[in-house]
Amino acid sequence: MRLAVVSDIHGNLRALEAVHREIKAAAPDLIVNLGDCLSGPLWPEETAQYLAAHGWPTVRGNHDRELAETPAAELDTIDAFAHRHLSKASQDWLSALPATMSVESDIFLCHGSPSSDEIFLLEDDGGNHFFPSTESAVRLKLGNVTAELVLCGHSHTPRVVQATKDQSILNPGSVGVQAFPGLTATGSPHARYALATRRNGRWSFELRAIDYDWAEAARRADAAGFTNWAHGLSTGFAADAIGT
Repeated sequence: MRLAVVSDIHGNLRALEAVHREIKAAAPDLIVNLGDCLSGPLWPEETAQYLAAHGWPTVRGNHDRELAETPAAELDTIDAFAHRHLSKASQDWLSALPATMSVESDIFLCHGSPSSDEIFLLEDDGGNHFFPSTESAVRLKLGNVTAELVLCGHSHTPRVVQATKDQSILNPGSVGVQAFPGLTATGSPHARYALATRRNGRWSFELRAIDYDWAEAARRADAAGFTNWAHGLSTGFAADAIGT
């Protein structure tokens, strides 16, 4: 079996289109999406339409939950931008996303961790930097999830962890956003996704970083007044000053 995994698109339609083109060439059996689909100053409505049309198994991210459940006046800046540009149909699509999901009986999907879309499964918070969790911390955060493959996103950090001899955890990184102040900075603007392949009962992984027109994405963010997003999109590094 071959599985393509995307996460944390954040409304970056140009990155998603480029990733999907490459995924189609790889011809996986299934494409899954780990959430945080639309939030950001880019193409939220267009991205929602793209995802709804393709119908990939998708779980809800923390920003998806905020967009679906929080009154518009209480949303933070990037969620408020997305909310203003979403149609009723796209809001309904977001609202219907499940928090977690199992596919193929032994593959578990979540955004953050099995218990929360805001807990980093593979990272621990060390102030303004995130470090790999210890082996015991990962197992504790997994709870009673025993699937042989666990897929998570949220940290925007590509990573594979072998939790036990029989259980692997994959974070594919972010399709759309490579730098958030205080969270992650991949150091390049390439879009990220992953392929997972099972042969003879064992999983192997490819963490991929691909080219796309990040200059267009940066210009769009800048035009919307989100200069720190424009910097991160064009460099893969967080802006020195945390602005909008």
